Amino acid sequence: MDMTLRISRSLAARIIAETMRFPVETCGLLLGNDNDVDAIEPCANVHPTPATHFEIDPAALFRALRRARAGGPQVIGHYHSHPSGIAAPSATDAVQAAADGAFWLIVAGSDLTAWRASSDGAVHGRFDPVALAIAP
Repeated sequence: MDMTLRISRSLAARIIAETMRFPVETCGLLLGNDNDVDAIEPCANVHPTPATHFEIDPAALFRALRRARAGGPQVIGHYHSHPSGIAAPSATDAVQAAADGAFWLIVAGSDLTAWRASSDGAVHGRFDPVALAIAP
């Protein structure tokens, strides 16, 4: 299995810019196919304590899943920020993550890292690191 997530430089820059705009955890969806991010969709963080947690707006997620079922881009994962932390999954992320193979991009400042949720991951038992290929 290819453990590289590919994203354009412009999409990576948009994610970093979006997450740096707010002092709370910011989140959104990764849209594409297989290991290629073709688009992002910023979403509201609806968690009651957004300074330290995130929850993607369920309505936005359901809309994206409906578009995917109708032939639109697939939801291959999501991104979120750690505004006062590091660009790695936290223990809280591990508790919240489904072992579904989805990609997680985590941002802290200008650092962007990629992970894949699994049932027996190397990090917190839930995440495996993924190489991130940022193309021009």
